[in-house]
Parts: sequence; structure tokens; C-alpha cells
Amino acid sequence: MRVVVGLLLLLLGLCGSGAQGEAGGLGEVAEINQNTDPKDAAEESTKQITDQTTSDIWTELRALRDMVVELLQRENSDLQTRLSSSDSRIDQLETENADLQTRLSSSESRIDQLERENAEKPKVAFYAALTNAGTLGPYNIDITLKYSKVFTNIGNAYRPSTGFFTAPVKGVYNFQFTVYGSGSGPVGVSVYKNNKQIMYNFERYDMIRFSNSLVLELTAGDEIHLDLPSGHTIYDSSSNHCTFSGSLLFTL
Repeated sequence: MRVVVGLLLLLLGLCGSGAQGEAGGLGEVAEINQNTDPKDAAEESTKQITDQTTSDIWTELRALRDMVVELLQRENSDLQTRLSSSDSRIDQLETENADLQTRLSSSESRIDQLERENAEKPKVAFYAALTNAGTLGPYNIDITLKYSKVFTNIGNAYRPSTGFFTAPVKGVYNFQFTVYGSGSGPVGVSVYKNNKQIMYNFERYDMIRFSNSLVLELTAGDEIHLDLPSGHTIYDSSSNHCTFSGSLLFTL
């Protein structure tokens, strides 16, 4: 736009120079009149000067017009290019924003799904100690150990009145137990799944302590319990030497 204004000022200047040229032409006519003084020659000279001046002005005006048009077209083309580039960038940003919105919505849906799955997933964990009564055994038969001092029983899958843990859902479970002997005979326990022995731990030495753990795949309704084998002893007190615990690792 500044270029166009400059050209317009230049145009005005040329108009002024055209007027001065015309005045100069009249001076030459006056000189001819002094030398020749024919009326016809003076009129012819004046007409030629006027026509030449007018022709020059119009030629310059047309050149300036063409120049202005070319500059305007060039600036318009540049503006169109920049506008097109801006529109493309806006479209790109809108596409990226739409993609981000889609990904955000997908992430929120996944989070909601995980929260629902976590809320619906059974929570199973228990921890119990045996007794405060001291030494148990030896007995002539195997007896089921009832871990009566329950500290944790989330899901209520362990029953202290029977000593049995019952799996509420199909899954993989982890169990741990600790055993302590007071020196009254062999020390040991057996682990049973659905009344079938799957582990037997014992020590022949007095005043012994040991522990063990199991990872078992159970179906809903499977039962786990510990027995004191016949002829064995075990000792517990308020110090909770003998414990039984378990938890659900994951469902199947």
C-alpha cells in the first residue's frame, strides 16, 4: 500500500512536469513568433507542442497505471498465498486437536473400564494366628488346625471356626504358613486341598521354626486347610509364632 501511495505522488509530480513542459512549449512558440511572426506557423507550433505534451503525459500515465496494476496483482497474489498457508495450518491444527480429543476420549473410556473391572474384581486376603494356648499335640490322629486369631479376612473366604479357606472365584492364590515347635516332639504341618494332602513339612529337632508358601490355581469352591499330623506337636502363644495367610493374585 505504501508503494501505491508513492506511485500516486509520482503521478502528481509528472502531471506538474507536464504542465511545465506545456509552458515551455509556449515559450518556444513565442520565440518562433518573434522570428517569423506568421500566425499560422505559431498556431501550428503551439498545437504540435500541446499534442506532444499530452501524448507524453498519457504515455507516462498508462505506464504508471500498468505498474500500479502489476504491483497490486503481485501483492494480492502474496496475500492469497499467505492466506492459503494460514488456512492449511489452521486445518492441520484442527485435525491434530480432533486426534487429541479422540485419544483423550479413548483414554477416559479405558480408565472407566479399568475402574469398573477393579471395582468388580473380588478382593480376597486373610491372615490369622493359631492360638494362645501353648503346645498342641501330640495326638493319635491328624487334626485340622483352626487359626482362631484373625487379623485380616477381606472377602470372608477364611472361616476361623473350621480352619478352612474356600476360594470364592476361579483364580490363582498365594498361601503362606509359619510353624514353631517347643521341644515336645517332631514339629510339622500338612497342607490339604479338598481333603487331599499336597504338602507335608516337618522337622525332627526340638525348638524348631520354619515357614513355607504355595501358589495354587483354584476353582470356586475349592478348600484349603492345614492339619497337625499325628505324633507331631506345634506351639503358639500371644507372640503369634504359627500363622496362616493367603490372598487372591488374579482371577482366571
